Amino acid sequence: MNGLQFDPEVSRQMETMYTTPDVIEQRRVVRTALALRPGDRVLDVGVGPGLLAEEMAAEVGPSGRICGIDISDSMLAIASARADVPGGPGIELELASADRIPHASESFDVVVSTQVFEYIDDVPSALNEVRRVLRPAGRVVLLDTDWGSVVWRSTDDVRMGRVLTAFEDHLADPHLPRTLAGVLDKSGFTVTHRQVVPILNAGYDQHTYSSGLIDIVGDFVPGHGEVTAEEAQAWADDLRSLGAGYFFSLNRYLFVASAL
Repeated sequence: MNGLQFDPEVSRQMETMYTTPDVIEQRRVVRTALALRPGDRVLDVGVGPGLLAEEMAAEVGPSGRICGIDISDSMLAIASARADVPGGPGIELELASADRIPHASESFDVVVSTQVFEYIDDVPSALNEVRRVLRPAGRVVLLDTDWGSVVWRSTDDVRMGRVLTAFEDHLADPHLPRTLAGVLDKSGFTVTHRQVVPILNAGYDQHTYSSGLIDIVGDFVPGHGEVTAEEAQAWADDLRSLGAGYFFSLNRYLFVASAL
């Protein structure tokens, strides 16, 4: 797998996508599942641009703690601009991976990770680390995408299939939600809640998640699955030309689990 590189340009693209109404609603669903209380200690694995961490800091208040880790310096640089939250704790940010969390055992009440575990080669190892840093009966909230759920209208379905297959090269497991409950169980967690979190974009609009995704996909797929740069550009141009006939749907899956 030749993964997506979260360099400064991609990181800024992701930040823009995460400010769309689609992802704002996704964060609301995640925060509802988190059910944070004042004073909670929370670790965000794959903190990204820090939008969720910023919102959580306001919820846990000054007596709480919000820590974030990420493997991308560029993402951490963006998140650092959100580290000081009025009425909340300062967000603590560190460069680290999910399988080597730089915190002591039983440091957190809650661990959250959104759209991260699908990138991880060894999910059981990462979950063991999550379990280590959670207090007894602490909970983890995971949100990941099943990329087999994509419905994306195109005038060339064969080309669309090639592009989407090529884009799966940026992930360790593009279908992780199908097996995640079982892996959580084997890692010492009890799943207490699961739900689908859909994204639907009907009609082309630049301020949507899928509009930004066109650029991310188009930049990544040339050289993967025999997709050429010219073909990727034609694919992107075709989607943007659909106007009111544009259609995109994708399912993400949310899991809440308690540590035994």
